[in-house]
Amino acid sequence: MPTEVLSTTCVLDCPDTCALEVTVKDGRVQSIAGSKENAFTRGFICSKVAGLPERVYHEARVMFPMRRTGAKGSGEFERVSWDDALREIATRFREIQTRWGGEAILPYHYGGSNGFLTDGFLDDYLFAKLGASRLAKTICAAPTSAVASGMYGKMAGVAFEDYADARFILIWGANPKGSNIHLVPFLQEAKRRGAFLAVVDPVRNLSSDLIDLHLPVYPGGDLPLALGLVRLFWKEGRLDSPFLSKNATGLDRLLEAAEPWTLERASQASRVPEAKIRRLAEEYASRSPAVLRCGWGLERNQNGGHAVAAVLALPALLGKFGVRGGGYTLSNSGVVRFAPGRVLGETPWPSREINMTQLGEVLTGAIDPPVKALYVYNSNPVATTPDQNRVLRGLMRDDLFTVVHEQVLTDTAAYADLVLPAPTFLEQHDVRRGYGNYVVAGVRPVIEAVGECRSNADVFGTLGRAMGFEDEAFSRPVESFVPEIARALTHPVDASGISRGEMERVTFDGASPVQFKTVHPATPNGKIHLTPDALGENPYRYRVVSAPYPLALVSPALARLVSSTFGESNYAELKVKLHPADAEARAVADGDVVRVFNDLGEVRCHAEVTDAMSKGVAHMPKGAWMKSSLNGRTVNALCPADVSDVGSGACFMDARVEVEKLFQ
Repeated sequence: MPTEVLSTTCVLDCPDTCALEVTVKDGRVQSIAGSKENAFTRGFICSKVAGLPERVYHEARVMFPMRRTGAKGSGEFERVSWDDALREIATRFREIQTRWGGEAILPYHYGGSNGFLTDGFLDDYLFAKLGASRLAKTICAAPTSAVASGMYGKMAGVAFEDYADARFILIWGANPKGSNIHLVPFLQEAKRRGAFLAVVDPVRNLSSDLIDLHLPVYPGGDLPLALGLVRLFWKEGRLDSPFLSKNATGLDRLLEAAEPWTLERASQASRVPEAKIRRLAEEYASRSPAVLRCGWGLERNQNGGHAVAAVLALPALLGKFGVRGGGYTLSNSGVVRFAPGRVLGETPWPSREINMTQLGEVLTGAIDPPVKALYVYNSNPVATTPDQNRVLRGLMRDDLFTVVHEQVLTDTAAYADLVLPAPTFLEQHDVRRGYGNYVVAGVRPVIEAVGECRSNADVFGTLGRAMGFEDEAFSRPVESFVPEIARALTHPVDASGISRGEMERVTFDGASPVQFKTVHPATPNGKIHLTPDALGENPYRYRVVSAPYPLALVSPALARLVSSTFGESNYAELKVKLHPADAEARAVADGDVVRVFNDLGEVRCHAEVTDAMSKGVAHMPKGAWMKSSLNGRTVNALCPADVSDVGSGACFMDARVEVEKLFQ
């Protein structure tokens, strides 16, 4: 067979949505590269996706359906046929429905795929018909989404390529080097043109030759820092009153909340030196165009939603809109929307809602009806969900029927009763909407499915028939949905191009958006709501974490993982990073074996001592698999399952720990 170079699109959870060129020879993937013809992908991609062929052919790849033979967690399985596996699932689901009701079945899924066809489509349709419990997807972006919707109606944000036009850039709670790499060249170009770059982050991730100012905020301290900036702008007469009078509501309540946050108090609570806060305020106010890149890191604590609102208020207070390269960017997912009911028909789903962050409590606590069946796909909860030890206890229940549909044998799959083989995005059809750059793109199989892999849509269709449902949707070829989805989007795209794996750019008057010029708030009255209803009765409330442990634990993303995806090969050893002063106080040296612990559990690993960390903060990345530590536990064993009062989001960054050296 001749060597072919085929186009498709990455569906992994990342703002970049890269256009890919896949080299295939004799039916096997040889290499993956970024499309040189795509103006955003620009011929390069992250090492994760470049290394995807390793996952496709990895020894841990799930090749066929398997039934558990050993104890839960042992990873001992026997091969079964698809017919036997689906028959068993259908039988168990019917039995559970009959005895406990449909709500005793819980689908558990998140961002393993960002495609419209593989998440929230036939899966939701089937589980709605079963009357299963609904899942509140809160591990990430729930507070930011609630705030962005209430404040700006998820208005289109500044396009990444327009950051090159900015003369001030503030990156708050994001690390583009790890999870938004195509923004980096535009930051570099802006820097060459004289832009001032500031970063608010507990960890110094970007090099000093790129950024001009790093504000090492204490985890959970983003809110007092932002309110301190609000007060500073207000008291120094820097507010753009004409813009605010015309375009915003809720200013008085925001200023009332900011009043107590003097520069001194904001500095104490955020642990950012006063001089750095003042310099940030001066540079932001005096430079234009000025753009804010707000990430998701600042939402992951009990103050998260309030902090996001205060941060997103800053460009409005200063009137930094109406010019290219000015305004803010958060998520651009609201630009292109898809309602599955337009293709499948509306299916009521009035069941109870279960917060995914609290899976451990749900599986081990007393709820009515109890969860008796767990169907996991696009997710690896053992590696990603808080209170890991409680999640594991729940998965060990003999009376819990667990199905995991997965590409490789993950930590969660080891606890399954049935494991079903899933394809990578190189082996299936899908439609992807960017939530960073403005594109809709097609995903197509560039190789035949490895082993007996079947896509989510294929499996849910077949399972629907096995359950006795006669709906046409359960009998259709998966690829037949692609053109219908393409036409059903709020920004319809060329269906034939999408089916071929091509990408179509979403434009605004033929160009990228300019906030308050070509795009405006999509709130009901078209104005910015500076105190959105999502903040509740006590907007901008600040709460301090009370814990008997002295170190705040941060768990950001790694450049080598997408959440936990690629953990089978890309992360060899888990480490905890400490500031030299914190290490010295505990007699810990670089490379020592340590115990990181709190009341929820402990992780044993090696220490890395680095001045990139802030004092009083420990760093252990999210997404690592259990094999990466010395005791089979990862950072989420230390993270509480508490949820925020805005969006009920996960509070990973409220973890507080101690570290002690282990003597061998």
